[in-house]
Amino acid sequence: MSTLQPPRTAPPVAPPARPSPAGPLLAALWAGAAAVVALWWHDTGSVVGAAGWLTGAGRIAGLLSGYACAVLVGLMARVPLLERRIGSDRVARWHAMAGRYTICLLVAHVVLILAGYAAQDGQSLLRETLTVVTDYPEMLRTTLGTVILLAVGVTSMRAVRRRTSHEFWYYVHLLTYAAVFLAFSHQLVLGNDFNGHPVATAAWYALYLGVAGLVLWFRVLVPVRLNLRHRLRVESVQPEAPGVYSVVVRGRRLGELDARAGQFFRWRFLTRELAWTSSPYSLSAPPRGDLMRITVKALGTHSAGVALLRPGTRVWAEGPYGALTADRRTSPRSLLIAAGVGITPLRALFETLPGEVTLLYRAHGAEDLALGGELEAVAAWRGARVLYALNGPHGERPRLDAESLRSAVPGLHAHDVYLCGPPGFARDVYAALRAAGVPDRRIHHESFEL
Repeated sequence: MSTLQPPRTAPPVAPPARPSPAGPLLAALWAGAAAVVALWWHDTGSVVGAAGWLTGAGRIAGLLSGYACAVLVGLMARVPLLERRIGSDRVARWHAMAGRYTICLLVAHVVLILAGYAAQDGQSLLRETLTVVTDYPEMLRTTLGTVILLAVGVTSMRAVRRRTSHEFWYYVHLLTYAAVFLAFSHQLVLGNDFNGHPVATAAWYALYLGVAGLVLWFRVLVPVRLNLRHRLRVESVQPEAPGVYSVVVRGRRLGELDARAGQFFRWRFLTRELAWTSSPYSLSAPPRGDLMRITVKALGTHSAGVALLRPGTRVWAEGPYGALTADRRTSPRSLLIAAGVGITPLRALFETLPGEVTLLYRAHGAEDLALGGELEAVAAWRGARVLYALNGPHGERPRLDAESLRSAVPGLHAHDVYLCGPPGFARDVYAALRAAGVPDRRIHHESFEL
């Protein structure tokens, strides 16, 4: 069993739920897009002929693509306000959506501008393309940046991601920074909406420099400071269930991190095999003193390698991230639903959530119940309930539909529900909860599928 055992004191009182900044942020992003279109409108006189319409549409697509690039990179910056208040999963979905918009707008910009120029010059599309790429200033750099962005878009498609390793996808994804850098200058050199418009040019510089500052600060400087200050190392590795291991990490002054139950870090273990990959793992117990713990199931190369870590191994961490915390709580009663390794963040919440708490743990069999002894100990000292949903003797799967959930948890509709598990399981249980009358605002779930 793990060295981190539950305390004997009552769980803390959670602070009142804070309003999410998601609505205001989305409004600001759409306002920015409207301002970009207004810039084109202000700088454009009459549009005449097919060439004029094609070129005008291409300019709009180019401006919006440039704006979307800045938003795309900003959503990669791991700003704590977004990661902790909105949720890492929602930010990741926004990033994926911004990527799709960026690629579509970029393709539209290239095709429409080249078609408009070709119609205006009376040239074929191929000849006009060669002229623009080879003769226009900054276009060779921009073409390279465009190719890189398209490659990032292709490798981010679900069908491609399923056939490539996470490491390959991650490092190709990092090329987004290079692509944006290569394409930036041509926006100001060739963009009619910026030539002779110092205010618009200054605003564009401010947008990109602001986003670059966020990335530099939160992706580089903050992690460097965290790891230099806290000096994380592996304290111990213990088996919890078949293929499931807990890793206890020791560091200095860990209370300064303000890590909360339900949150996660991105962990990089500095061994020859694992140092090149950073993976997100949730805290499986509230931090205590100079110790933190994660619990990992061997599902891939990185997670399987965690079981072989030795005490003293240096650790590089980034975080804490995630909004699956007590801050989301709106009711004095909570239901935690976990499946498989999804028990890890809910184990920490089970100990710390105030009020009346019930935990429902789905697993194939009793031998797969990771952290089961700790769950029973927590339930005993705080007077909580633990329910298990295990397969029958012949492999029959238990029902987790609306009726069975209402029967197991009286007054289910008035509970906050924290949900963590594989994507298919989470989708099915989410639908069952809604059918059981639990409002969306009380279902708290983070998913990291893009």
